[in-house]
Amino acid sequence: MKKNTFYLFIGCIALALLALFWYSVEIHNQLLIEVAFIIGIVIIYFARRNVTDLIEDERSAKITEKAAMRTFQVFWVMFCAFSIGAVMQILRVPSFPRERGTDRPPWDILPPEVMPLKMMGYIQLGLLCLMIFLYVGFRLYYARKYGEWETDEE
Repeated sequence: MKKNTFYLFIGCIALALLALFWYSVEIHNQLLIEVAFIIGIVIIYFARRNVTDLIEDERSAKITEKAAMRTFQVFWVMFCAFSIGAVMQILRVPSFPRERGTDRPPWDILPPEVMPLKMMGYIQLGLLCLMIFLYVGFRLYYARKYGEWETDEE
């Protein structure tokens, strides 16, 4: 398999996972998307082993290492800041006695200025998408800096 075909394959897996995520939210089954995500990663791992035109040398390894480290450094700061803010909002919530026999979700009793609990999950998914974009951006930056696209031929 060629590298571009591999990237298209990853895109198809991501779309399938998006559809499965929507379906698991509809049927209220989180195990479905969790297992599907792990299976998707395993499929991508085995598909990558079949890519024929990947070049791995010291320069590309250094670029990957630098991009991954910078992504981690930026992402953990942002994720930690969000988590601290989320915990602070949860701790601000007054505790109300629950009425017996009601099936109201707990976020219905939150004051309007407190972020709904389910929004925190969506923001975490957004942060994960940001992590992917951060990695791609750092990868492009270090590829230019270390000259990954330059050729030694004259």
